[in-house]
Formats: sequence, C-alpha cells, structure tokens
Amino acid sequence: MAMPSPTPPPPARRQGGCLPALLILAVILGLAYGASKVFDDQGSSSSSSSSSSAGGSGDKEASWNVGDCGGPDPDDRPDGYRAVDCGDSGATFKALAVMEASILPDAIQCPAGTDLIIQVKITFGSGGNKGGGLPSKTVCGRNLSASHPGDAGAGGGQLVKGDCITDTAQEIPCTSAAGSGYKVLDLVKDAKSCPSGTTEPMRLTLAIGRPYDVICAAKA
Repeated sequence: MAMPSPTPPPPARRQGGCLPALLILAVILGLAYGASKVFDDQGSSSSSSSSSSAGGSGDKEASWNVGDCGGPDPDDRPDGYRAVDCGDSGATFKALAVMEASILPDAIQCPAGTDLIIQVKITFGSGGNKGGGLPSKTVCGRNLSASHPGDAGAGGGQLVKGDCITDTAQEIPCTSAAGSGYKVLDLVKDAKSCPSGTTEPMRLTLAIGRPYDVICAAKA
C-alpha cells in the first residue's frame, strides 16, 4: 500500500515569471474526477476479462487488455468497479491502456482522453476483502458515454497538453479560462524545453516519478 508522502518544500519559480509561487498537488490517480477506483480480482472476471494464476495459493490476478470494458460493481458500492463484456448494459468505460501499478502515484501517467483511472489489486485467500490486496495493474479508462472530462480542455482527468489552468496550476475547463486562465502548451522536465509561445513556465514542486516538472503555459 502506498504511504502518504511527506509535505514537499515550496516549489521554485523561474526568474521573470509573473505568477505567484505555486504549490501544486502532483497529478495523481483520479485527479479532478474523484479518488482512484479499485478493482478486486475476486469480482473482476467476466467474458471479457479472464483470471490467471499469479503464483501462490489463492492468489489470482485479473487479466486486462486494451479494449476490455468495465462498469460499477453492485457488490462494492459506491466506488467499486468490475470487468464486464462491452455489450453488457452495465458497461460504462473501455480500457485505453493497461499499465503496471506503482507505489509512486505520480509515476502513473495515462494517455490523453482518459476519463477514469482504476487500480487493480491482487487479493490473497478466498476472503472477499474489497479494501485489501496489493496493487497489480492500472487501467486507464474512457467513458462509453458522451461525457469525457479527460479530453484536452474539458477540465478533468490528468493534466495534458491543451488543458487550461489557473495561476495556481489548478485545471479548469478552457471555456472558463478566457482572460484569467492559461493554456498548457507542453509538459516538460526543464523550462528550456518549453515550446515557442510559452510565456509562463510554471516550475512544480519536486515529485518522484512524475514525468514532467514544468508546465509550459501561455495566456488563454
């Protein structure tokens, strides 16, 4: 289980910027659309997701592939999800990517268009402990409905190029960013790598595992 990280020091700023020093929470599982969801392997097998032995008595891991679907688990409300056939009436999302789990939440960066991030856990024994288990996989899901908060500019999901933010690096819908917000032009490790047009390179507090440390931004 991932342990809470110690409070990071205040972030540095690039000289000459006009923004106040910002303390941004690193992009983590479920940012802007709620806490990360959890699959328990005990309830994750279906016609679209088989289970296979992961080594050890009673230890099974749901096998997830790109294109598999999932939906709410009625036996684990309100935040539980399970794998279902894509034609099932209970299917609400499809897997865009399946990644390894990490104890460093900042290291999980799903592809653009991800609306929901789900953590798959391995449980041991036959007990139905929905809250226990070891992180195994991360499923990056896209809603089957027309609602896509993870799309660039929509105001939800993980931060991606094309999103809009406030002067404290909080993501907002681009429809409400005119005049006071900023457009994300790129996410890079060093401000020197920002593209032309960048007027506000926002340097973030150090976070181990995060693939970027600077938000290259310009007035929206």
